[in-house]
Amino acid sequence: MALTLGMITTDSADPVPLAAWWAKQFDAEVADPYGGEFLLVRGGTLPLALAFQKVDDPTPGKNRLHLDLGAPDVDAEVERLVAGGATIVGRRGEEGFSWVTLKDPAGNEFCIAAADEAAAEL
Repeated sequence: MALTLGMITTDSADPVPLAAWWAKQFDAEVADPYGGEFLLVRGGTLPLALAFQKVDDPTPGKNRLHLDLGAPDVDAEVERLVAGGATIVGRRGEEGFSWVTLKDPAGNEFCIAAADEAAAEL
C-alpha cells in the first residue's frame, strides 16, 4: 500500500472568508466549485491543497490536527500574520527549538518555527 496526502481539510461554519485568509497567507488561489460549500486553496507556496468545507456545527474546543509551518524569520512572519487577522496563543519551546502558536480568524491553531529548526528536528 502507498498512501499519499492529497489535501488538508478544515471544517468551518463560514469557509469562504477563511479560505480567502489562508490563500492570502500563502500567496495562493481559491477555487470555489461548490458555491461556498467546499473551497480549495492551491498554488503559491503551498506544497499541497488546503480545503475548507462548510459544516453546520464545527467541532468545539482545540483542533486535533494543526499545521506546522516554517519561516526563515519567525518574528517577521508572526507580525505579518497578526496584522492580517491571526492571534498569538503563545511562544513555546526552548533555546534549541522554539515556535509560536497562533489562531487563524476562525480560531484554528497553527504553529510557526524557524524553517531550519523545524527541518533539523525531523
